[in-house]
Amino acid sequence: MKWMIASDIHGSAYYCRKMAEAFEREGADRLVLLGDILYHGPRNDLPKEYAPKEVITILNSLKQMIFCVRGNCDTEVDQMVLEFPILADYCILAVGERLVYATHGHRYCMEALPPIQPGDILLHGHTHIPAWENFGNGNLYLNPGSVSMPKAESEHGYMMVCGREILWKTLEGYSYHSLIL
Repeated sequence: MKWMIASDIHGSAYYCRKMAEAFEREGADRLVLLGDILYHGPRNDLPKEYAPKEVITILNSLKQMIFCVRGNCDTEVDQMVLEFPILADYCILAVGERLVYATHGHRYCMEALPPIQPGDILLHGHTHIPAWENFGNGNLYLNPGSVSMPKAESEHGYMMVCGREILWKTLEGYSYHSLIL
């Protein structure tokens, strides 16, 4: 199974198109979205080509391949126009023999851990900063960064999960970090 993991599109049609192009280029089986899909949020400036209706069209065309969790900017109104479920607070994914607790990061994060077990992986967006950090009892925290509004001088990017290998990539496909589980 080959997964693309992305977060924080925030209504940018420009970066959503780039993400969809990367998804096709990568030949991924699934697109895991970690929330904040259509709305930019009251604390953020408008992202490049802020056009939520275009983002809706792009993502609905991929609906059969998307797993998604709810971000702090996602609402029931957003669910009315998106043709795939977006309102779950988390989902559990298996990567090899490890479980991944995928969430947005505004409720469950390093400061407020979900009910993970030793060796499990905490995966979330929300901070807009790519991360890979060991913690606890063999646990791992991962963050793909942001598709449209990266912070801390990071790139517009995503993660790829290919078997036990995890890659952090820019939207252009340049790999800048990897790890093996």
